[in-house]
Amino acid sequence: MNLTISGHHLEVTPPLREYVLTKLDRVTRHFDQVMGIDVLLRVEKLKEKERRQKAEVNLHLKGKDIFCETSHEDLYAAIDELMDKLDRQVVKHKGRLQDHHHDSPKRMNGAVGDSLA
Repeated sequence: MNLTISGHHLEVTPPLREYVLTKLDRVTRHFDQVMGIDVLLRVEKLKEKERRQKAEVNLHLKGKDIFCETSHEDLYAAIDELMDKLDRQVVKHKGRLQDHHHDSPKRMNGAVGDSLA
């Protein structure tokens, strides 16, 4: 699994990197077919103070890419919201994959000739 954590207009410090990694463990625990993760943390140059810390992630799964982004006054809170959104989307994707593995109607009702008799 390739993991990239980068910052735009900010330096990604080791404690910040560790915080992102611990939050990503929850997502990778739910779905083991993760091929790559790109995390971008940035500070927007807005005049108003609120919602200028942004966090976004692009998760590359087998067969699909999932993108999430959030913004908040605090970068750690933005990372928390981001991981919550990502976790919901990964669980939803995993559910869709598992729903497609059901029995065909032919096997559920018995043989075809039995139902017509």
